[in-house]
Amino acid sequence: MDISPPRPMRVLVVEDEIMVAMLIEDMLIDLGIEVVGPAMDARTAFHLAEVTELDFALLDINLGGETSFSTADVLRGRGVRFAFVTGYGIAGVRADLRGHPVIGKPIDPAALKHVLARPEPVH
Repeated sequence: MDISPPRPMRVLVVEDEIMVAMLIEDMLIDLGIEVVGPAMDARTAFHLAEVTELDFALLDINLGGETSFSTADVLRGRGVRFAFVTGYGIAGVRADLRGHPVIGKPIDPAALKHVLARPEPVH
């Protein structure tokens, strides 16, 4: 019988602005979540999404002129829940990904907690 405690939730943070990434990381740590990253560019985000055991991901859409949509595709293919963190709102999300949650910037900690706790959207 395995009596070890469950591991904390693991969340990938994809954010190219270091101060915003640090703020998100602090919020997640306060919730008892293990932070993966932050990935600050599309290439790193894609790689981490492919190879890392994750429970959730928070994806900034605009990463220095690139987007995180390819990372979202990998996560969706692996069955990993994710949300977009953006100042552009739902209009900035690729049409086929609009069923996933969107958290506005600046991030409200209560909204973040709510999105992490909600079940996967139906597609």
